[in-house]
Amino acid sequence: MKYVRNCWYVAGWSTDFSDQPRRATILEENIVLYRQVSGQMVALADRCPHKSLPLSRGKVVGDNIRCGYHGLTFDCEGRCVRVPGQDNIPKSAFVRAYPLFERHGIVWIWMGDPARADETKVFDRPEFTSPEWACHHGDALHLRANYLNVADNLCDPAHVAYVHPTTLGNPESEDVPIQSEKGDDDVVVTYRWIRNAPPIGFFRKFGGFVENVDRWHYYYLYPPSTAMIDFGSSDARLNLKPEDRHQGVRILALHFLTPVNATYTIDRWMHIRNCELDDESAGERMDELFRIAFAEDKDVLEAAQLEELKANGARPVRLAIDKGANLYRGVIKSMLESEARA
Repeated sequence: MKYVRNCWYVAGWSTDFSDQPRRATILEENIVLYRQVSGQMVALADRCPHKSLPLSRGKVVGDNIRCGYHGLTFDCEGRCVRVPGQDNIPKSAFVRAYPLFERHGIVWIWMGDPARADETKVFDRPEFTSPEWACHHGDALHLRANYLNVADNLCDPAHVAYVHPTTLGNPESEDVPIQSEKGDDDVVVTYRWIRNAPPIGFFRKFGGFVENVDRWHYYYLYPPSTAMIDFGSSDARLNLKPEDRHQGVRILALHFLTPVNATYTIDRWMHIRNCELDDESAGERMDELFRIAFAEDKDVLEAAQLEELKANGARPVRLAIDKGANLYRGVIKSMLESEARA
């Protein structure tokens, strides 16, 4: 499978890594990650060029990593700096090093040409550091599904009424039209408002809504594989305009998709909220609801992936609600073509 490579993918949460080597598979490439004495992250191809033992089976020694087979030692740039028993180090004794960037408790890795790694392109939001918002890291959801299918799900408000009836959706949204458009930097935005309808389960618990609300879904898909879902509710009597939705209870659910291979994706998710800022337990309580909802997504996506593999290339039926996914797939196609030309 072809992947967009000249971009940043999430390798893991900051808390996932220590001075012990850890293996990750990203875009079908095996990588070893560890921290140096200073705490700085290192990412190298996870295969010793001598006898192919994964370096993750070895040991971190100071700032370097030593192969567990014959002791070849590599520095943070992937250069072999020691071959036990001889002074001469073969020129071919090196491994690929990957650029990394760490911020907001997230470790990003650049999978393409290192010379093109641009830290200004790492996903960021002002809410990460705003005192008016509270951030909370969630889990890593392992999905036996292609990342494109997972991304489709993350620009699709239409599924929530059917897949998440007790947490994120209810029947009142079933026939509400969906709007989709492509914005700056090819970010795909899919959205809708459900006006004067009963609150969903999530906002009965967070917001305490009992009477009818106005609620919204804004799905932002940042190619190739970062999604942000801006959703919330407000008292229907306020009749808030879209630009005033910060006055309601508002959640930003972030999904960082890391393709492992053609049928395996890791979705690391977190959320940022503008409510219950002083309640440290609120994040954990939200996690409980999100885990229910995302388990429902996992069940649907994995079942659909199995049938897609059996479909022998049969083309799926396309509906109006698929506009956002179609725009996203078009962006990915253009990115792949651009990299191929380069």
